Amino acid sequence: MYQSILTEIDLGVGIITLNRAERHNAFDDVLIGELAEAIDFMAAEPAVRVLVISSTGKSFCAGADLNWMKRAAGYSSDDNLRDSRALAEMLRRLAQCPKPTIARIQGAAYGGGVGLAACCDIAIATIDAQFALTEVKLGIIPAVISPHVIAAIGERYARRYMLTAERFSAAEAYRIGLIHELVTDPEALDEAVGEIVDALMNNGPRALAECKQLIAAVAWKPLSPEVIEDTAQRITRQRASAEGREGMTAFLEKRKPNWNQNH
Repeated sequence: MYQSILTEIDLGVGIITLNRAERHNAFDDVLIGELAEAIDFMAAEPAVRVLVISSTGKSFCAGADLNWMKRAAGYSSDDNLRDSRALAEMLRRLAQCPKPTIARIQGAAYGGGVGLAACCDIAIATIDAQFALTEVKLGIIPAVISPHVIAAIGERYARRYMLTAERFSAAEAYRIGLIHELVTDPEALDEAVGEIVDALMNNGPRALAECKQLIAAVAWKPLSPEVIEDTAQRITRQRASAEGREGMTAFLEKRKPNWNQNH
């Protein structure tokens, strides 16, 4: 079905795997289009409760594919704008996916690969992973990934790493907030992702989607009367929902809620 990715659904977990190991899973127009389509499918698929973004080979995603960049050098402004919009839209779909998303990172994550990691709710990497925002070395800028990267690491660290284009370690990525957890090797990476998946699967599916919307609505906002009222309205709706009633009843009855019967 796809040329550049693999997809599967396993016990409620949707997995999208970048499958261009020979190109270090670098972005081109085909990969971007396929990712956008697969993210849409996983977001809408009732059988999927958690989405994992993974990759084959030694690298998570090494940014833009060199052959694609060569082709783009001859593009018109309209062609370049079309490609940029496609990448921005794919990243938006991932960032706004109603289901929890996890980035499983090994090896290199450069340029757009950093953007892909930043779009996910949770990012886990091996200790030997390497990161870089290298665009200015090529005389370009990390424009469409910037909202997601700045949201992950903040303006201050974005100033350093977007301007210097220097490579930084997984430990530094963890320190600045791009990565949530570091592990020693790929086997431990799968175990760590599995533990996060298990934790997410314990929680109400609708509550998770509502919680993601809540974070987006509240982040960076002043504590205004409007924000306070909005949060009150949100919890009122969720408490009154079928899922909210089931969760509270299950807690009081000391049993598992109906969305967690198999976990």
